[in-house]
Amino acid sequence: MKKYIVTLTAEERQDLHELIAAGKAAAKKLAHARILLKADAAEGGPAWPDGRIAEAVEVSVATIERVRQRFVEQGLEAALVRKKQARPSRERALDGRAEAQLIALACSAPPDGRKAWTMRLLADTLVELEVVPTISDETVRRALKKGELKPHLKEQWCIPPEANAEFVAAMEDVLDVYHRPYDEKRPLVCLDEASKQLLGEVIQPIPAAPGQPGRFDYESVRNGTANLSMISEPLLGWRAVKVTERRTAVDFAEVVRWLVEEVHAEAEKVVLVMDNLNTHKLASLYEAFPPEQARRIAERLEIHHTPKHGSWLNMAEIELSVLARQCLDRRIESPEELRREVEAWEEDRNERGVEVEWQFTTADARIKLHRLYPTTQ
Repeated sequence: MKKYIVTLTAEERQDLHELIAAGKAAAKKLAHARILLKADAAEGGPAWPDGRIAEAVEVSVATIERVRQRFVEQGLEAALVRKKQARPSRERALDGRAEAQLIALACSAPPDGRKAWTMRLLADTLVELEVVPTISDETVRRALKKGELKPHLKEQWCIPPEANAEFVAAMEDVLDVYHRPYDEKRPLVCLDEASKQLLGEVIQPIPAAPGQPGRFDYESVRNGTANLSMISEPLLGWRAVKVTERRTAVDFAEVVRWLVEEVHAEAEKVVLVMDNLNTHKLASLYEAFPPEQARRIAERLEIHHTPKHGSWLNMAEIELSVLARQCLDRRIESPEELRREVEAWEEDRNERGVEVEWQFTTADARIKLHRLYPTTQ
């Protein structure tokens, strides 16, 4: 007979089921919860033998015996999470001072000749600096994981200048535009552009099959690039994508003409939000059209530029990001194929009326981005 018999109360059984269903606990804790449920010898419990539990949960019989013992002697919480030893059997590889030095090192610039810190390089440097006599790269990884530090990774980001009046003026202008109510006489349109590298296959890809992922050859044929102009009306859940071979002032002007003279021919003004790309200016209209037509189009535009280093304020950029993830993240061979795929994506998204739920306000900006505001006396 077993010395340590697990008998769960109804409340304990419920807590364990909820813990497993949530799936947010550590793997070891979830395994111990499953052991207790399978070992439960209370009325109606499965009362599985240890060998069967070990096979089902994929742990050793010795682990099951320890969990049983801790449950009987110390209770449910102790059985789920092993209590830390008051006197560890071995000293920590990194004490508080050494961990602080590791974090400072990981946040510093890497040594000459290296793109970024690696776990091995950090471990070797700690030994060279005589912070510790010896340490493994796995110990370094675990120490950094606690502080969510990833020195081997970098993110590309638009970093705005601090205390910049020009930035905050343009930002608040755009934010105020976003919070106007919809007006069919003055529709809000966001415009942004991106390029797509066209790549063809050298060898025909092998489609996926049961037990085998799809395969494609690493070699590809470069077929130039295409430009994508994203026109988004976030308040209506409507967007359109224009595919052109180049990104020129004339191409931009034609998109604006189409917006003003065809899409919103009845509007008094088209409220246009866009970034500071070199072609995104009224002068482009005069490069593409006769002066009378260029002036007529310009007079029906109300233009708001996002600040420099603040293109994230353009809602059309959100649409471009969704397009890239859902449609463009693959090899597309020709402009014709690109147009077909983009049109299919556009039609589906418009039929569903997907809107951009913009939440960021001027009040939020003055709190969260206060460092960007100049200090006044």
